Amino acid sequence: MKTITKRAVLGAALIIAAVFEAALLGSCGKANAAAGASAGTPAAEAPVEETPVFAVNTTPAVQGQIRDYLALTGDIVAGSSVDAYSDVAGKITRLYVSVGSRVSKGAPLAEVDPSRPGMNYVAGVASAPIAGTIVSLPAQVGMTISQAVPIARIAGGNALEIRLYVAERFISKMTTRLPCEILLDAYPGEIFRGSVTEVSPVVDPASRTMEVRVNVDNPGSRLKAGMFAKVQVITERKNNIVKIPSTALIQRFGETYVFTAEPDPANPGVTVARKKIITPGILVDGVLEVQTGLKADEEVVVRGQSLLEDGSRIKVVDRVPPLSAT
Repeated sequence: MKTITKRAVLGAALIIAAVFEAALLGSCGKANAAAGASAGTPAAEAPVEETPVFAVNTTPAVQGQIRDYLALTGDIVAGSSVDAYSDVAGKITRLYVSVGSRVSKGAPLAEVDPSRPGMNYVAGVASAPIAGTIVSLPAQVGMTISQAVPIARIAGGNALEIRLYVAERFISKMTTRLPCEILLDAYPGEIFRGSVTEVSPVVDPASRTMEVRVNVDNPGSRLKAGMFAKVQVITERKNNIVKIPSTALIQRFGETYVFTAEPDPANPGVTVARKKIITPGILVDGVLEVQTGLKADEEVVVRGQSLLEDGSRIKVVDRVPPLSAT
């Protein structure tokens, strides 16, 4: 009985020792695995971070013409006009003409009776001093006038002109013979031509403006005195320059530049953005002249460039049609 008890105790001790050894080996394995991981030997390879690709719109730089202009408004008036007066004071008893009538030099315009109460005189006739068209007729039958009151205004020939008033800050750009483009509400979409014929030598001290006169080509006599006109006075014209949309321009940290889309020589099939420092010139209606730093036909980024850096990978999702060369 005593022998069986000793064997049982010994077997139990052996079992406990085996369990303890297994637990110890398992903890050592985990520790070794952790040590291996901390030593830079990963069990699986970490994923590689991809380079971001930016979606952009581009358009080619264009070689062509750019024009700077002043946008002004004015009324069309007769190019040369003369007021007609009566030689005598009295009451108008008859009118021989109306607005729009064509008259020759010396033709009768109105009859004026200089009679007074108790005194009868022969009626006088006011005549046209020049040949032309009646553009204004302030005289009316029954009106009493003097020699200082005009009876009619006569425009000589078919010449028309536009009177413009230029702000003082722009007068340095005004010279005679500058070409003009004229737009009228009566003929939408049609452009009439003209040029600056006269520049006032003085500036109005009240309005701080200078008067400028522009002659108007009037094919078919379609234009009429009194019409309202929108005039673009071309102050500067440059040919064979490189121009781009102004939306491509970036100005940061004292630099003025654009991004171009170019293939990456190190990665075939990959397009990258290249930073180009430029010298801007004339800016007119969203079109920018590039004096230096860019060549014609280079693809310029016009949208999506705000987050770009030199060498950023890009994908061109849309190519905007190029600007007109003229």
